[in-house]
Amino acid sequence: MIEAANLTKRYGEKTAVEDLSFTVRPGAVTGFLGPNGAGKSTTMRMIVGLDAPTAGSVTVNGRPYAEHAAPQREVGALLEAKAVHTGRSAYHHLRAMAALTGISRRRVDEVIELAGLADVARKRAGGFSLGMGQRLGIAAALLGDPTTLILDEPVNGLDPDGVLWIRTLLKDVAASGRAVLVSSHLMSEMALTADHLIVIGRGRLIADVSVAEFVARAARDSVLVRSPDAGRLREVLAEDGVVISGVERGLLDITGLTAGQIGDRAHAEDIRVHELTPQQASLEEAFMALTRDAVEYHGGTAAGPAHAARPDPDAANPIDLDDATTRATGNAPAATAAQTAGNQPGETTNQPGENTPAADEAADQAREFTTPGRTDR
Repeated sequence: MIEAANLTKRYGEKTAVEDLSFTVRPGAVTGFLGPNGAGKSTTMRMIVGLDAPTAGSVTVNGRPYAEHAAPQREVGALLEAKAVHTGRSAYHHLRAMAALTGISRRRVDEVIELAGLADVARKRAGGFSLGMGQRLGIAAALLGDPTTLILDEPVNGLDPDGVLWIRTLLKDVAASGRAVLVSSHLMSEMALTADHLIVIGRGRLIADVSVAEFVARAARDSVLVRSPDAGRLREVLAEDGVVISGVERGLLDITGLTAGQIGDRAHAEDIRVHELTPQQASLEEAFMALTRDAVEYHGGTAAGPAHAARPDPDAANPIDLDDATTRATGNAPAATAAQTAGNQPGETTNQPGENTPAADEAADQAREFTTPGRTDR
């Protein structure tokens, strides 16, 4: 079990982690998510004693990492896959680590087999691919048969077979009653692997919930409706709290009504409907929505600002999709700041579609609104 209480880390005037509290419990895979610069790596380094907290505390199985007599048997960690002597073979790298804490050669052979390194165990680690380096790092983390496992981006460089292997491994480790903390930027993989999520942004806690609750919290459930009479269907369904967006001719995206309600009203008005498909937010969509204001750097889009809105082919008056979202939520579309790009270095004039200084200032204010202060990872 990992317990963090009011954990804070500052580097000079920069706050990387601020008043962060959470618990990673045994028997579950806990995903550790956040944008770049959120403070994930700094937090993991503090857990294993590589960085000292400025304030607060973090313990593994009831005590700080450095106070464990045999820490490798308490917690296994992969924070940097390249932290290996490149002139050593995988086998001798693991043997050297095992010798430091009295771990047997048999266990070295076991983790080599478990990590799929048997065929390359006697080869120099310096010649390993990124994926093989990841496997070696994971083997090292498992060497002490620890009760707690911490992995930073473990699927980085792995092929599909390797990704499936690490997913199965993490689930098996958690099922045996151990605590697993894993970070990843691959939301699709986290959706398949994690049971619980800890999400941080700019060093602060955003969410500490189950995967299902996290998605539900950010979901904007809608129904995709295809009809040859989409214009009349729009008129029938229009009411307060219902947002209707045109996706393409004959296809509507409707929020505020269930598929059953839409079908009943269409039937009552003798309007043909060819498709009623409920849409649910994915983990990636939920993550993007809940961390929008915690992103350190926003990128532009190839289509530029004009991409933010498109006409509805089935509406008498074209609808701005962002404006529709504003009416449904009461909030201005925060994505607007991310959909425009400022001037390049050395430019002194603003071309059509580029940000003005006032727009840049407005974008900065939007990003700072809910979580003031910037932090580094």
